[in-house]
Amino acid sequence: MAAPNIVNVTTITGKSAGLAVTTTATDIVSNDSDTSNVIKVNALYVANVDGSAAAGITASVVKNRTPYHLAFTMSVPADSTVDILSKPIYLEEGDSIRLTASADGDLEAVCSYEVIS
Repeated sequence: MAAPNIVNVTTITGKSAGLAVTTTATDIVSNDSDTSNVIKVNALYVANVDGSAAAGITASVVKNRTPYHLAFTMSVPADSTVDILSKPIYLEEGDSIRLTASADGDLEAVCSYEVIS
């Protein structure tokens, strides 16, 4: 699991991912081991699609199977969206961003990122 050198970039591919967030921790974006890529995560938005109740979101960067929290049970008010990241972050090989909701069916997430190789 190396941190690829991004000085000599050959390609940058813009991507996005969506996820209906559940109470089961699930990766929204991951950089598999041995890809020789780095992923630059530009934005992570979580919307509460429940019309009446707030829900909690936990977002983590997982490194070597250990989660490090970006947000921990952050409240997302009903009919609202929160921006989890204020600045871009990088995912090295083997890293991922994992999301968990406090209730099933209330939260949806969108992640915008670039695969750099």
